[in-house]
Amino acid sequence: MSNSNIDKKIITDQLLNAVKDQNLELISSLSNQFVAEELAELLESTPPKERSVLWSAIAAEIQGEILTHLNEEVRANLLGELETHEIVEITEELAVDDIVDIAQSLEQKEQIEFVESLGEENREAVQMVLAFEENTAGGLMSTDFISVRADITLGVVLRYLRQLGDLPPSTTALLVRDRDDHYVGSLQLRYLLTHDEDSEVHEFVDQAVPAINVYTSAKEVAHLFEKQDLIFAPVVDDQNRILGRITIDDVVDIIRDEAEHERMASAGLDEDEDIFSPPSRSAKRRTFWLGINLLTAIFASIVIGLFDASIEKVVALAVLMPIIASMGGIAGTQTATIVIRALATGKLGKSNSRSLLIKESTVGLYNGLIWAVLTGAAVMLWFQDWQLSAIFATAMLVNLLAAAFAGAMIPLILQRMRIDPALASGLMLTTVTDSLGFFVFLGLATIVLL
Repeated sequence: MSNSNIDKKIITDQLLNAVKDQNLELISSLSNQFVAEELAELLESTPPKERSVLWSAIAAEIQGEILTHLNEEVRANLLGELETHEIVEITEELAVDDIVDIAQSLEQKEQIEFVESLGEENREAVQMVLAFEENTAGGLMSTDFISVRADITLGVVLRYLRQLGDLPPSTTALLVRDRDDHYVGSLQLRYLLTHDEDSEVHEFVDQAVPAINVYTSAKEVAHLFEKQDLIFAPVVDDQNRILGRITIDDVVDIIRDEAEHERMASAGLDEDEDIFSPPSRSAKRRTFWLGINLLTAIFASIVIGLFDASIEKVVALAVLMPIIASMGGIAGTQTATIVIRALATGKLGKSNSRSLLIKESTVGLYNGLIWAVLTGAAVMLWFQDWQLSAIFATAMLVNLLAAAFAGAMIPLILQRMRIDPALASGLMLTTVTDSLGFFVFLGLATIVLL
């Protein structure tokens, strides 16, 4: 571990101890040694009481930026401790898209009051972005951009930029428009330094950067940036008029949030949940999926109950049942993970879903044959019963094949029903693999052995 990391850990420990002691002066001094992202992580990992102490001691100048890095629930809780005028004060230096993120964390009434309290320029820009759905290009875009006409000279552009003084963050090119504000292309800043000032902008317009419609989904925006290696892209309305721009840092946030969502949704959890939220609230959120899981478990138990007489007579069936269910669950999860990921990245659609279904079913068949032979032989050595061995091998083959098929089909069906596959696939897949595995294994055993 480097010395800088050791020093930062020591300072972090000192800061947390100061929070426990409610030493506001020391907290304020130590917090100045952290960047906004680090303070956001500390706030998220601190229980509510200590969090309030830490937040109150942090300089107001950095509180706004910290809010932009917090998860939704923690941000909303901290905003709830502030008056509207205080929120306005700590956000006035932020970019418009960051102000929008903060506004979206407020209740409707507080949001309206907050937006109305903003300065005229920020208010109009924020109102325009809030008019669009949060997970669309319009909801993601920043209205902080520079556009120039195609029919002016590079010299005029240079004088215009000098008058502005500062460029918007992450500006590597200017957006080029015609007289009616229609998007034409982009102008790389390097051309302003390397070409004659009397040259006109249209001579250097780059049309490789595509315009993104304001209603395009966030996922599609991320896919477009990935496929075309974009650093920025203009956002336009249906008439191709420039409304704003999206930069690569916005897309990184989309990708990170999507990955977090998939990971948490697989357990029926919300990625924006505060880890220190009240137990009653967390329990309420999780109870629904626990209830669904209980129903699926009951269904599997009912299947087993159909063959209780068989299990009583052949104890080996009870020993071997969990193996069938476990192997099917793993095989199905492997397939479902691939399909959910392909759907999330836009690589899987109606045109190629059938091919993937056939491929994954074939994989299930191959694995089924391999493990049917291996596990069948193991059962033969274990119980010295060739009939039981054959039944087990057959059930293993059928369950692995069915698990692969279900692992591919369930996410596709959920996607068409507009239900998040990452959220519901796991429970449905478990029900299929457990119930089918038990039914095939116990059913064959009942027919053959009894």
